[in-house]
Amino acid sequence: MESIYYSISWVCHRRCVHCYEDRFRPYVRDELKAVIGESLAAWPKIVANMPARMTYLDLADPLPEGGYREKTGRIILSGGEVLHKAVRKPVLYPILEALQEKYGSGGVKVVVQTTGDLLTQEIVADLLARGVWMISVAGMDDFHVGLEGDKRVPLQEKLTRWFEAAGMVRSGLKAATRQWHEEDGPLYSFFGATEDAWIGKIWPRGRAWTNDLSRAEITDNFCNAWSGGLNFLNHGYSGSEVAVDADGNVYPCCMKTKLPIGNLTEETVEEILDDLAGHPVYEAISMGHPERMGLAHGWDMGRFLEESETVTPGGRPYRNLCIGCDRFHEKVLGPVIRDLREKRRARRMAAAAE
Repeated sequence: MESIYYSISWVCHRRCVHCYEDRFRPYVRDELKAVIGESLAAWPKIVANMPARMTYLDLADPLPEGGYREKTGRIILSGGEVLHKAVRKPVLYPILEALQEKYGSGGVKVVVQTTGDLLTQEIVADLLARGVWMISVAGMDDFHVGLEGDKRVPLQEKLTRWFEAAGMVRSGLKAATRQWHEEDGPLYSFFGATEDAWIGKIWPRGRAWTNDLSRAEITDNFCNAWSGGLNFLNHGYSGSEVAVDADGNVYPCCMKTKLPIGNLTEETVEEILDDLAGHPVYEAISMGHPERMGLAHGWDMGRFLEESETVTPGGRPYRNLCIGCDRFHEKVLGPVIRDLREKRRARRMAAAAE
């Protein structure tokens, strides 16, 4: 695949108002032990069920003699906050070491995504020693308390000094530009939920939804973009990406469909995607046209657009295709997904019994 976005833990030191996932927050005592325990139990199976090779054929780079140039894919490790003291050494570092063992040197571009305020020079060195290709600082916006406006400039300047002292180079491309992982590394980058970013309209998810922060309209098709569902089924080719949660649940987009398409603690990425190839719902998502996902189930485009209308918790009229997608999952797709997963499970059991 070209990319896997893996949220390794729910633990975060912040409870940002714009976060797309309610579970990304501080935890204490027994609750903290439970969420860390979930990550510890799941990650070895998740890594084992990632593709044997993290490469893809780039359709934008055809070879003169035919075929396409093979390139190295990336795995983005995010949270929560992966540098939280409860996560970094018990979970993040072992995952980094396992990825090095699985793919070898240069076999995958590993990105660590962090808010940046927990970084130290020692941690930068630790990450690079474990093969990290890029440190991506994702907290550069006004939603992160203490990093509003010019308040983030001192942190950026300090981190830049540390990164460059460690031999890192700043990425010359925006975070939403798919080819940035083809630059010479190790790299660093800064981004956030700003107006010029692909997440600037704020996804209608989690605390962002509860706090009435999304400004997306019906024309803002998050699905038809990188890190949306676009091309997620095309594993082996450019543009293919899936998102994986700490519990192993797999989704076709970072903002996450209402229900997962599978789980990497029990099945491989390829098994899930190959099973969904040709399915009209998931082909519509993969083509970036979620408004067509229900055609085979009696939802024409008019019905989908109607279901995409709602009222925000603040009482504001709102319409976006993500809302229609959520309602289609709730009203129609749940049994379909369960049936697909049960059939895959039966095939695995039959194969194991042979």
